[in-house]
Amino acid sequence: MTPGSNIPLPVARVAVDVAAPVRLDVSGLLLTASGKVRSDDDFIFYNQPSGPGVTYRSGGGSAPDAIVVDTSAVPADIEKIVVTASPDAAGQTFSGIEPTATIRQADDGAAVATFTPPSLGSETALVVVEVYRRNGVWKARAVGQGYANGLAGIATDFGVTVEAEPAPTAPAAPPQAAAAPPPPAAAPPAPAAAPPVAPSAPPQPAAAAPAPPAPGAGKISLDKGRVSLQKNQTVSLVKGGRPFLTSVKMGLGWEPAYRGKDIDLDASVIAYGPNREKIDACYFGKLAILGGVIQHSGDNLTGEGGGDDEVITVHLGNIPPNVTGLVFTVNSFSGQKFTEVAKAYCRLLDAGSNEELVRFDLTSAEPRTGVMMAKLIRQFSGEWEMTALGDYVDSRTVRGMVKPGGQAL
Repeated sequence: MTPGSNIPLPVARVAVDVAAPVRLDVSGLLLTASGKVRSDDDFIFYNQPSGPGVTYRSGGGSAPDAIVVDTSAVPADIEKIVVTASPDAAGQTFSGIEPTATIRQADDGAAVATFTPPSLGSETALVVVEVYRRNGVWKARAVGQGYANGLAGIATDFGVTVEAEPAPTAPAAPPQAAAAPPPPAAAPPAPAAAPPVAPSAPPQPAAAAPAPPAPGAGKISLDKGRVSLQKNQTVSLVKGGRPFLTSVKMGLGWEPAYRGKDIDLDASVIAYGPNREKIDACYFGKLAILGGVIQHSGDNLTGEGGGDDEVITVHLGNIPPNVTGLVFTVNSFSGQKFTEVAKAYCRLLDAGSNEELVRFDLTSAEPRTGVMMAKLIRQFSGEWEMTALGDYVDSRTVRGMVKPGGQAL
C-alpha cells in the first residue's frame, strides 16, 4: 500500500501488526465522527489491552505487537480505529528504522496488505494505519502521519487526557507543598493518610522483635518469624544461617481511600543485571518472564475486596545468574494519585506454604502516580535480601519506573 491508499477488509476480524528493527509500542484509538476518543477508555495499548471490539496483542518480544479489530463488535458511534507506533526507547526517532505494518486476517494470520511509510526522519511516533467504516463497509487506509512529540502528541490530538501525568512533574513542589500547606492538602489527602497508618499499627507487635535494629542500621533475619519492615529496613531471606526459600510470592494490595471510586493500580516487577541494566519486566500485560521463573497473577481493576490485589511469584532458586536485583512497583495508569489510595502494602510469602514472612505497609502518601514498594537483591553469597522502599515516582506505567528502579538498587 502507499500513503492514502485504501482496501476493503475481506473479513470481520483483522489484526494490524507493526514491525521494525527496534522494539515498538503499538496502540489503537477508537474515534468517533469528531475524530476524538469518547474517553480515555478508548485508548488501547499494553497497559489497557482491551476495549469494545479492539484488543492489544503483545508479540512477547519475539513477534511484533498488534492491534486486533473485530469490526462486528465495534460500537456504532465509532467511525475509525487508528493504529499508532512509537519506538520503545525514549526519544528515539524513526530515522533509519522504518516500520512495516501488516494487515492480517486475525483468525488465520493470512496477510492482506503491507505498508511501509516512506521518508521518515525526526518522527518519534506515527499514525500508521486506520481501520474505518464507510457506508457500512469496513476498510483499511495507509496513513504514515508522523509526530515529533511522541505518543503523547498523538494521544493529545485525539482527545486522550495525557496531561494528568506531567501535572505532578513538579514533584519537587508537591513534597514541599505537602509540608508547607498541609491544611489545604490535608483536607482531601487526610483520609488517604489516615487509613494507611491504621493498618500498619496492628502489624507493629509482630515488628517489635526485629525493631531493635533501627531503619538502615543492620539486617533483620527471619529466625524469629514474621517480620514487619519499616521504610529502608532490610531483611535477609535466610533462616538458621542458610537460605530456606526456593519460591516466594510478593502480594500487593490497596483500597480506595474512604469509599472513593475504584482504584485501578498495576503491580509489576523489574529484573535488573549487575550493572543496574533492565533485563525484563513482568506486569499484567506480560504475565511471565525469564522462562516462567517470574509470574504475574493478572490485573485487578478496582482494588476492592480483602486480600492481595495482585500477586507476583518468583522462583528464587531458578533465577538466571545475570539477574541480580528485582524492584517491585505499583503504578496508576488512570492518573489517580496515591493520596487517593488507602492501606497500600506489600508482603512476602513462602510460595510453598503461603506463610507470610515479611510485610511492609505504606504509612504515608504523596500525590504521585507510581511507587517503588520493595527490592530483592542477590548477595555475593547467593542469598537474597528484601528492602522496603516506599519511594514515590511520577510515572503511570512500569516503563517509567525502570530508571528510578535501577537507581534504587
